[in-house]
Amino acid sequence: MHRNLRIPILLSIVAGFTTLALKSVAYWLTGSVGLLSEAAESVVNLLAAGTAYLSLLYAARPVDESHTYGHEKIEYFSSGLEGMLIGVAAFSIAWVAVQRIRAPEPLESLGLGLLITLVAAAINGGVAILLLRVGRKYGSIVLEADGHHLMTDVWTSVVVVSGLGLVAVTGVQILDPLLALAMAANILRTAVKLVHRSFNGLMDHALPDAEQAAVRAAITGQLSPGMDFHALRTRQAGTRRFADFHLLVPGSMSVHEAHARTTRVEEAVRAALPGLEVTIHVEPIEEPEAHADSEMLAVERRRREAQGGAPDE
Repeated sequence: MHRNLRIPILLSIVAGFTTLALKSVAYWLTGSVGLLSEAAESVVNLLAAGTAYLSLLYAARPVDESHTYGHEKIEYFSSGLEGMLIGVAAFSIAWVAVQRIRAPEPLESLGLGLLITLVAAAINGGVAILLLRVGRKYGSIVLEADGHHLMTDVWTSVVVVSGLGLVAVTGVQILDPLLALAMAANILRTAVKLVHRSFNGLMDHALPDAEQAAVRAAITGQLSPGMDFHALRTRQAGTRRFADFHLLVPGSMSVHEAHARTTRVEEAVRAALPGLEVTIHVEPIEEPEAHADSEMLAVERRRREAQGGAPDE
């Protein structure tokens, strides 16, 4: 695992242990179900960080005979698992909150409990910002997922602390479980987003439109009269991105010249999207079969029509 990815995720694990201890003490002091929800989410944070670390270790393994495209897709599994764990935590918090509404209990030592919770939130906030920055820089869905998860925990803590402050001022005890229910709904929303993103990755979702446009512009910039391209496909696996397409060249072009042109196109595409792995299939533009040899052609035709362009002849 690259050091730039390993250190943030290890910090996330340390933060998980630390905030779990702090929030557990805060719940023990106050008896607040809102703070119990905070402690429960810290358990999920810790499990998710551990899973993320193991998945990054596996994803860093080189290609082998059984995994010729590498092992990076494990990151989507990790992110999806984190989403499901968050969902379980949300339902658990909601169940405890409902029980507390049915049988209210007085809250104690709110001042000290809230102070401890704010310290835990500050720790999570610092680690979350680091995870998000590194994750976006290196394209790691695992670090981004963990960062978003921790940042959700931070805002949850802020809302819970604010609500419990109102309980302390007004004496309205039911605000505590009602806040816990609201936080459970917010946590569940984060879970759904993570699972959806992981599903897209496992299903080889195409790269964002802006990145696809950059690839198309780079290819077009290297085409000479009598050349074209089609059947562009893109996908991402963890931190690695892939693209393949058909390059249509005059049939009279020599193998040596076609190879040289292909190399220039590859270099232009990689300059547009650094780190992109490119595969190009060269075909003679005059051959009818070259214009009907991929399911992507129908997809591209619909895309052009939707953008107001003329359909293929």
